[in-house]
Amino acid sequence: MKVQVFTGNPIQQNGSVVYNDQGDAVIIDPSCYERFEQQEWVDFIAENQLKVHAVLNTHCHIDHVTGNAFCVNTFDVPLMAHKEELFTLSFAERSAQMYGLVAYVPSPEPTVFIEDKQVLRFGDLELEVIFGPGHAVGHVAFYHAASKTLIGGDILFKGSFGRVDLPGGSMDVLKKTIHERIFTLPDDTVVYPGHGPTTTIGEEKRTNYILQF
Repeated sequence: MKVQVFTGNPIQQNGSVVYNDQGDAVIIDPSCYERFEQQEWVDFIAENQLKVHAVLNTHCHIDHVTGNAFCVNTFDVPLMAHKEELFTLSFAERSAQMYGLVAYVPSPEPTVFIEDKQVLRFGDLELEVIFGPGHAVGHVAFYHAASKTLIGGDILFKGSFGRVDLPGGSMDVLKKTIHERIFTLPDDTVVYPGHGPTTTIGEEKRTNYILQF
């Protein structure tokens, strides 16, 4: 499995195209907001002859859904998220106004709801859903066991972790998620977070200041 990260929109969120050698692909947390960012995504997918099967959201804070409408409409695919994220998505337009995202096109609601431990299959590409609330009520991560790769959204960052002061956030719940759902993955699992550089489970188990709480 391969991951192409696109850091975009004014909040600098890491969206990604996840794909395999057969050309099966999904878009996760599309960060494309400006027109030039949208074109970068379209060009990459066309140049690599990828078949996009779906758009997935780890969660629905505004910075993770700026490209939802564009990608769903451009590639004519379903939007998939955890049902609890309808709560988070309900704040998106208000958040767009707060952050000055005047060009934000409202995200459609998910048409497919995903659940903890569900294995999603897109052609020959498989991703396991890991339910991980705390930063958002319906936050999930996507794990590819064969390559030990985690698309983690805003659960865990390199040296840090997701904020818990937004509606639906909880430090106690996030700590439980990190310790019981994320830190139990193999140490050499590569983590692609929603913001900042990649890291590994092992590195964060040794150094992340979540351990101080």
